[in-house]
Amino acid sequence: MTDTAAAEKNAEFEQVGKLISKARFAFVTTHADGRLLSRPLAVLEREFDGDLYFFTADPSPKTEQVVADSQVNVSLQSGDNYLSIAGTASVTRDATLIDELWNPYAEAWFEQGRDDPAVALLKVHADSAEYWTVDSPKPIALIKYVKAMITGEKPDVATNTSVDL
Repeated sequence: MTDTAAAEKNAEFEQVGKLISKARFAFVTTHADGRLLSRPLAVLEREFDGDLYFFTADPSPKTEQVVADSQVNVSLQSGDNYLSIAGTASVTRDATLIDELWNPYAEAWFEQGRDDPAVALLKVHADSAEYWTVDSPKPIALIKYVKAMITGEKPDVATNTSVDL
């Protein structure tokens, strides 16, 4: 890989991390019985290193689905920007990591708090990501939409990037 390609890949990785850091919630999609199932989970504050973590109860239908099929999708909205991450999920009970990520919001989901035996983390190792970043301020984007409606052309209001992580 050339230095330029490596720098570009690093910049894309950093952009994915930046979008994650600005999101509060994500929809995590699992696969079960031939259906895709999505549920909102709180994004835990942590520097993105290729892995995302979400508190979950284990056992639960979600953790059973991950054990049966570890391929998941995580979708996030970060302001006017959007991010979709394809990855591999697993369930971990790493006490050090749980302590690092524990917060008052997690406390509300577990009857016995941090000591609840059901406390676990859903770990998603990101394989690839696709993101859409809005390039124009809202008034300019609106003008571009109106122009597109008149001309029949697609509005150029966002940049779409795919990244192998």
